[in-house]
Amino acid sequence: MSQERAVPASAVPLEELSSWPEELCRRELPSVLPRLLSMYQHSDSWIEHIQILKIIVEMFLPHMNHLTLEQTFFSQVLPKTVRLFDDMMYELTSQARGLSSQNLEIQTTLRNILQTMVQLLGALTGCVQHVCATQESIILENIHSLPSSVLHVIKSTFVHCKNSESVYSGRLHLVSDLLQALFKEAYSLQKQLMELLDMVCVDPLIDENDDILNMVVVIHSLLDICSVISSMDHAFHANTWKFIIKQSLKHQSVIKSQLKHKDIITSLCEDILFSFHSCLQLGEQMTQSDAQDNTDCRLFQKTLKLCRFFANSLLHYTKEFLPFLSDSCCTLHQLYLQVHSKFPPSLYAAGISKAQQEEIAGAFLVTLDPLVTQLLKFQPFVEVVLDSKLELPCELQFPQCLLLVVIMDELPSQPEDVQTLWCTESQVSEATTRVSLLKAIFSSFEQCSGELSLPVHLQEVKSKGQTEVAVTLYQHVCVHLCTFIASLHPSLFPELDTALLNAVLSANMITSLLAMDAWCFLARYGTAELCAHHVTIVAHLIKSCPGECHQLTSLSVLLRRLFFFMTPPQQVEFIQKFSPKEAENLLLWQYISFQALPAELRKQTALEVSRSGTAECRKWLSSSRSLGELESLNPVLSALLAVCNSASEALDIGQQTAVKEVGSQLWALLNIKLVTGQPYVQQTLSLLLPLLGFFIQTLDPQLISQVITLQTSLLKSEPPDHVRLAVLDFLSSLGKLFIPQAIQDKILPHLSSVFASLLADRNWLLEQHSLEAFTQFAETGFVDETAAARVERVKQEKGTFWAPFAKVTVEEAEKSSLQPSAKRARHELPLEEEEYRSALQAATAALEAIESLLQKSPPPDWLLTKMETLQERIDKLKHHVF
Repeated sequence: MSQERAVPASAVPLEELSSWPEELCRRELPSVLPRLLSMYQHSDSWIEHIQILKIIVEMFLPHMNHLTLEQTFFSQVLPKTVRLFDDMMYELTSQARGLSSQNLEIQTTLRNILQTMVQLLGALTGCVQHVCATQESIILENIHSLPSSVLHVIKSTFVHCKNSESVYSGRLHLVSDLLQALFKEAYSLQKQLMELLDMVCVDPLIDENDDILNMVVVIHSLLDICSVISSMDHAFHANTWKFIIKQSLKHQSVIKSQLKHKDIITSLCEDILFSFHSCLQLGEQMTQSDAQDNTDCRLFQKTLKLCRFFANSLLHYTKEFLPFLSDSCCTLHQLYLQVHSKFPPSLYAAGISKAQQEEIAGAFLVTLDPLVTQLLKFQPFVEVVLDSKLELPCELQFPQCLLLVVIMDELPSQPEDVQTLWCTESQVSEATTRVSLLKAIFSSFEQCSGELSLPVHLQEVKSKGQTEVAVTLYQHVCVHLCTFIASLHPSLFPELDTALLNAVLSANMITSLLAMDAWCFLARYGTAELCAHHVTIVAHLIKSCPGECHQLTSLSVLLRRLFFFMTPPQQVEFIQKFSPKEAENLLLWQYISFQALPAELRKQTALEVSRSGTAECRKWLSSSRSLGELESLNPVLSALLAVCNSASEALDIGQQTAVKEVGSQLWALLNIKLVTGQPYVQQTLSLLLPLLGFFIQTLDPQLISQVITLQTSLLKSEPPDHVRLAVLDFLSSLGKLFIPQAIQDKILPHLSSVFASLLADRNWLLEQHSLEAFTQFAETGFVDETAAARVERVKQEKGTFWAPFAKVTVEEAEKSSLQPSAKRARHELPLEEEEYRSALQAATAALEAIESLLQKSPPPDWLLTKMETLQERIDKLKHHVF
C-alpha cells in the first residue's frame, strides 16, 4: 500500500491503472475518474481513446452510483465516443476504395481502424451489461445518453456492413474477417441493449416530457435499424420488430401520441410485401423445377413463417393504436390490394402450385380479413376505400372488388351506425366525396372485365359441411351481394334502391345484369308489397323514357323479370293501374311475359292487349297519318308480338285473324326505299316479320313471296343487325310451311340469296342464328310433294341451290358444330355430275381460304402435318379416278 500511495492516484500511468485491484479502484474513484474523463476529452489518439474508455468501463464503472451514471459518466463520455466512431467510419469509407492486396499500408490502416471499432463496440457492450446487472428496474432518465448513443453506433455499423460490397470495390476478402467480427459485436450489443430497454420504465412523476421523448427516440431508432437489416438477417430483423411492438405497447399510455405511427405502419407493410413476394418467387422456382429441393422447401416455409409474423405484428399494432392511424389507412388499403393482386386467382398472380396456394392462404392471408374487420369502424379507412376519386391501376381493380365483398360480408355483424357509415354517401370535403359501399361494389365489379370474360374462378363453400367449389367472379359477387341485401338494416333500403337502380341503368351490360339479379332476389326475399312497389316504379320509369336507349332496354328486362314475382292480387292491381285497354299503356305490355299471369288472368289480359292493339292499328290505317308517323305504332306491334309469343292460346280465331290482317295491311305500305331510309320503319319491319311468321300457316302465299322478295333487296343494303335477326326469325318459320308448287319458282331463288347473304355475315350472333335457321329449314323442307319425289328433286337441284353459298357453308362447317352434316347419297343411285362439281367447288373454296390466311399471318405448327394428310387422301382419290 505504501508503494501505491507513493505516487498520487491522479498521476498513475494508464498501464498501471488497468492492473489495480477492485478495492483500490473503488477507493480511488473520486480522484481518478476526473483525470480519466479529462484525458478522454482532450486526447487526439483513437487508440488512447479506446484504452481510456476500456479502463473506465472495466475498472471504475462497477463502482459508480447507478443513480448518477448519466451525470458522472454517460453524458460526459458517450457524445465524444459517438463522434470518435463517426470519424473512424468516415476514415474507413474514404480509404476503402484504395484497398488492394499490393497496397499493404492502406490494408494495415483499414484493419487497424476496424479492430479499434470492434473494441469500441465491446466497451459499449460493457456499459450496457453493467447497467443490466446492477439494476432491476431502470428509469430511462438516469441513462438516457446510453441507448441513443449505442443505437447510433449500431445503425452506422450495420449500414457499413450492408454496403461493404460496393464500399470495398471487390476487395472485401481482405477485411471480411474483421467486418464479420464488427457485425457480430454490433449484433451482440443490440441484443444487450434490448435486454436493458426491457427493464426500463418511464418515470410517470417527471414533469417534463424528456423521458417520454427519449423512449420515442429509442423506438424510432430501432425502426431505422429494421430497414437496414431487413435483407441481412431475417431472424434478427424479426426479433427487432418484435421488440419494437412490445415496447410500443408497454409504454403505450405515455408515448401513443408521440410515436410516428405512419412510419411504423409503412415499414411493417413494406416488410410484409417483401416477404410475401419472396415467398411467391420461391414458390414459382419450386413449381418450375422438376426436382424437389429440400433446401428450397425449408426456405419457403421459413419465409412464409416470417410473412405471417409481420402480418400478426401489424394486426396487433393496428388494434392497439387504431385512433392514431388515420394517415396510414391508404397504406393499409394498398397492402390488401397488392397482396391479392399477386395471388391466384388474380390475372397478375404468380405461377405457384395449388398446395402452395393453400399453404400461403392458411398461414398468411387469413390474417388480412381480421385486419379489415378491425378497420371497419374507422372512418378514415372508410373514406379511403370508398373515395369517389379512387383511381387504381388495372391489376388492383380485382383485389378492390374482393375487398368490398369481404367488407360486405362483415357489415351485418357490425352495429347499425357502422353499417350506415359504409352504406351512405357523404361529402367528406370540398374535393372528396365518399360513395356508398353498394355503389362502389357495382363500380368495382364493372372494372373487372378481364376477370369476368375469361372467367376467373374463386373457391367458395356453398353451405356448411360441404367441400369448396369453383365459382365465377359474377357468381361470387352476386351471391354475397344477395346475402348482404338479406341482412341489410331497413333504414338503409333507400340507399339500396338507389344503388340498384343506378346499376341497372348502367351502360355496362354485365353490371346491369348483376343489379337485376340482385333486385330479383330482393323481390323474392322481400314482402309482396315491396315487390309490387318496385314494379310500379319501374313501370313509371319506362313510361317516362324519351325514346330508345340502353336504359329503356335494361328497365324493360327488369320489369319482365320482376313481374313473375308478383302475387296474383297485385298483378290484378297492376293491370288496373296500367290497363291495356288504354293505348298509352301498351308501351309497358310489350315488355311483359303473359306466362307470369295465372291462366284466367292471362287469357283476359292477352285479349285486352290484342283488342287494344288491333284497334290502334286500324285507327292508324284509317286515318290520314303519313308514314312518318308510323313510329307511334311500334310499341303497339311489339305488344301484339308479346301476346303471340307468350299467350297465343288465349287468342281465338277471330282475334288471330284481326292481328294477321292489320299486320298484312301494314306490310303492304312498306317498300325497299322507305325501309332503308328510315330507322323507325326498320323497327316496324323488324316487328312485322316475326308477327307475320307467327301466322305463316294461314298467310297468303303471295304475301310470303312479297316478304321474301323484299328481304332479298333489303339485305343487299346491309341493314342493321336487328333487321337481319327479324329476317332470320321469319325464315325459321318457313320450315313449318308447305308451299304450293305454283309459287316455288318465285320463292326458291330469293330464298337461296337470302340464306347466302346471312350465312356470310361476320357478326357472331347473326352467324349462329343463320346456321340454326338454315338447319331447321333444311331438315323440315317446305314443298308440297311426296317423299320419293322430294328426294329425286333435291338430288337434281342440290348443286343449283347450294352454288351461291357453297363457299360460305364450307367455312362455317369448320367453325361451328351446328352446321348440319351433308346428306349422304343413296348407294344404289349414281352420283350426278353437278354433285361432283359442287363438292369440288367447296374444296377449292376451302383451299383458297387457307391461302388467304397464310398471306395474313404465320401458319400454326400443325398445319403442315394436316396438309400432308390431305395430300395423301388426294393421291388415293386419283387412283379411283384412273
